[in-house]
Amino acid sequence: MANSAQARKRARQSLKARAHNASLRTAYRTAVKKVIKAVEAGDKAAAQAQLVTSTSIMDRIADKGVFHKNKASRQKSRLSAAIKAMA
Repeated sequence: MANSAQARKRARQSLKARAHNASLRTAYRTAVKKVIKAVEAGDKAAAQAQLVTSTSIMDRIADKGVFHKNKASRQKSRLSAAIKAMA
């Protein structure tokens, strides 16, 4: 356990940051799943609209460092390709 006051404070802060980052990760994954669900349903217009909102969420969370920017970029690219591949 943390012995100094500084270490105790950092432990408190890291717990708080961990909880916050967990909620951001959940929001990120939910945004991705919504696009995938729309693609699987075959609704191209809904998938396109969902991609726009999801892209914003993914970029915002990647900017905060929860996920690497390249991961967000890769997922956006794959989701976009999946939408383009729809009939």
